[in-house]
Amino acid sequence: MVTSAGRWCPTPDPIDVATELRPVLGDAGVLTGADAAARTVGGAEPRPLGADVVIRPGSTAEVSLVLATCSRLGVPVVPVGGGSGLVAGAVAEGALALSLERMRTIHEVDPADRVLIADAGVVLEAAQAAAADLGLDLGIDLGARGSAQLGGLVATNAGGNGVIRHGMTRQRVLGLEVVLADGTVVDGVRRMVKDNTGYDLSSLFVGSEGTLGVVTRVAWRCSPAPAGRATGLLAVPSFGSVVELLRSLQATTAGTVSAYEVMWRSFYELVAVESGHHRPPLPADAPFYVLTEVEFGSADDAADRFGAIVERLVDDGRVVDAVVAHTVADRAALWAIRDDIPALVGALGIRLAYDISLPIGSMEGYLEDLGAALERRFPGSRLVVFGHLGDGNLHVTIGGPDEHADEVDDLVYGPIRSLGGSISAEHGIGRLKKRHLGRSRSAEEIALMRSIKATLDPDGILNPGVLFE
Repeated sequence: MVTSAGRWCPTPDPIDVATELRPVLGDAGVLTGADAAARTVGGAEPRPLGADVVIRPGSTAEVSLVLATCSRLGVPVVPVGGGSGLVAGAVAEGALALSLERMRTIHEVDPADRVLIADAGVVLEAAQAAAADLGLDLGIDLGARGSAQLGGLVATNAGGNGVIRHGMTRQRVLGLEVVLADGTVVDGVRRMVKDNTGYDLSSLFVGSEGTLGVVTRVAWRCSPAPAGRATGLLAVPSFGSVVELLRSLQATTAGTVSAYEVMWRSFYELVAVESGHHRPPLPADAPFYVLTEVEFGSADDAADRFGAIVERLVDDGRVVDAVVAHTVADRAALWAIRDDIPALVGALGIRLAYDISLPIGSMEGYLEDLGAALERRFPGSRLVVFGHLGDGNLHVTIGGPDEHADEVDDLVYGPIRSLGGSISAEHGIGRLKKRHLGRSRSAEEIALMRSIKATLDPDGILNPGVLFE
């Protein structure tokens, strides 16, 4: 084959890379055969990774060597994180899979600068624990905390439960170390919030889904850990009340609402009641359920103070029923309902899942129209909705018409541009959404993105097939 840079190389084969690098990386760093075939990705619905070769470097220098070798041999590389992605962004068939799972050192946690510096293979839960030991909070949390890696969070610009107060991953990244497609190491790890020295190169790699370079080290901006946190599940009578309740809670608590998760009855009834996995804390007779958390300056009376706020909300009719967590176990039980995606998968079987964002004022009408369109075209299909409503993120899950995925895609994504929304709120584009990218990005934006890709990865070896058709 002839690469786009004009170099000739034989038909690329990941096994050639494995053979060349095994003497350097050792057996622990190079997996082939059954060891590679056993690898899976996909979180709640695991599927084979599909790679004949999995390379596991133990340092940035080894990542550089791997990419330089792949660049020279023309072998495509798929960076693989914790495997919890939902858009087929880590499909490694015919490519070499590059995993940073052996790079799990937390180099520094500085409470003065409020920064954590760690390898990209560090699992989110481990980073959270290291920060908490010094009174800090990473400002990001999600259901896959036990498997998601910091590098994967950066690559997908992950959001999660705390975006309403703490922002997306992009807002937490101070700097990155990245290895480019040709093996060049770009050390942009910086610890300062204020650094106005030209282009923000690190931000370029946030959300790039492994198509521009491989993140190897992260400087993560932390926040002071709240002294107290109160959690409650509130049954709400209407969508208008859901919106007003958010505004009221933010005003009453001086903006310290750190999570505002809304479950439509379709979700709550299925997961909390029908699945049999949980003891329902509230009856499943309300149209909406809000799982919310508020941060307080004191741990002693956080639940009581929040309980008093909730009582007033019940008295004025914005909440029809509620339960407030008074123990760690209570809080875990409430979050377990919201995070129980396996129960959702088990109940719906094969289903189509969407991760969109919309202006809050457009959500109710959009979902009514979508439900009606689904019922007309696919009678009996099941529409299940939940999401981080405070930041405009909805998770739309449809059970039934899986054999008509393209048609359902068009029903879901069709109105997005006219409503000013996005086809991907927090999970990226991957391979599954790339034909719809033009519904959220203009032709000029896509052309510029392609130009950046061509500059940093001229031979197109990094995660080919992701983002662009």
